[in-house]
Amino acid sequence: MSDAVNNAETSELTSNMVITESAQAYLRELLAKQNSAGIGVRIFVENPGTPRAECCMAYCTLGEEKSEDVRIDYEGFPAYVDARSVTYLVDAVIDYNKDRMGGQLTFKAPRSKVPNISSDSPIEERINHVLFAEVNPGLAAHNGSVSLLECYNDPDLGWTAVLKFGGGCQGCSAVDMTLKQGVETTLKAQIPELARVTDSTDHSKKDNAYFK
Repeated sequence: MSDAVNNAETSELTSNMVITESAQAYLRELLAKQNSAGIGVRIFVENPGTPRAECCMAYCTLGEEKSEDVRIDYEGFPAYVDARSVTYLVDAVIDYNKDRMGGQLTFKAPRSKVPNISSDSPIEERINHVLFAEVNPGLAAHNGSVSLLECYNDPDLGWTAVLKFGGGCQGCSAVDMTLKQGVETTLKAQIPELARVTDSTDHSKKDNAYFK
């Protein structure tokens, strides 16, 4: 991704991601209780661009931030936004609403589940996009699903994706064929640098298997 694109996306994020005044006040109070100079929050999206996207916020003590994070300074504390999450957090709103139980911090990010994939997107994001956009709709007919557990680059073998099957795919007698002829073929066709696809699922559990 070019610096020009990065700068444009960062500018759009800082202009359009909102932490409301009530949320800022709540966070200032919460962070002050940590008794840690320079502490802030780190904001990121897990599984961005997929139906499983989840927006997260965590404490970020001084020095824990990453060099590529986007820093946004609010009154009393900094917020660090994960660089890979930037495009998925544009138009996000973080709010705090008081209620009878005390109050609740809410996080709405309408773009978090919207795919934003290009040829230079991280390989994990591209794998997740293919799984959720192309593979899982087919597996759903068998009440099955598959998700990415991890992806690593072996110096000798190249990129390997480790998958986990669920639903009707767990314990299914046809899962080897599904993996090799279906999932692996689809992933490699879309992601040429992917060398291997492996299955971490315990298929000895056959309670909900589509084929036993």
